[in-house]
Amino acid sequence: MAPTNSLKLFSLLISSLFSIIKITMAGDPDILTDFVIPPNLSASNITGSFFTYTGLRTISTASTFNVTKVSMSEFAALNGQSISYAVLQYPGGTANPPHVHPRSAELLLLIQGSLEVGFVDTTNKLYTQTIEAGDIFVFPKGLVHFQYNADSNTFAAALSAFGSANAGTSSVPKALFANDIDDDALAVSFMTDVATIQKLKAGLASKP
Repeated sequence: MAPTNSLKLFSLLISSLFSIIKITMAGDPDILTDFVIPPNLSASNITGSFFTYTGLRTISTASTFNVTKVSMSEFAALNGQSISYAVLQYPGGTANPPHVHPRSAELLLLIQGSLEVGFVDTTNKLYTQTIEAGDIFVFPKGLVHFQYNADSNTFAAALSAFGSANAGTSSVPKALFANDIDDDALAVSFMTDVATIQKLKAGLASKP
């Protein structure tokens, strides 16, 4: 596919996101206790270790874009606390593709390298910025956003905080092209041909 056609398709994809993806604005419910005790534990068994997460001690450097989540699924003490984290690693030339967190804004702190970041608002306006190590960028709740390490020779890493114990993630490419949405419907929606849609689906099918 020619570069011009690729850019056109990407532009059409972004411009149609808000008619395809329903942006959920729900957040975490308030709790009526200090913290939530899992069903398999009793209050007498709760110690400081319950509130400690050690899973990041052994995190290794990734060779492809990688996200290590610390949500309530990994860290039970976050349930009811309306917060979670993620460690993001971007080897040179990799990207965190356009995606949505339906239940939270994202506050990203870049700790190494540089990134091209951006989001699209509900009026279809694109906001972009190049950020450097030490910078913080906020992605508003429920909006499509991305990060890209444009330097093929430099590793980048970031820490993201979310205002939900389970912010949720919906990948735009996977939501559109890694499922059973009819090829003809997608081709009409993106003003392209079925062969192009099938190439996109085939490419995503090989991704984890």
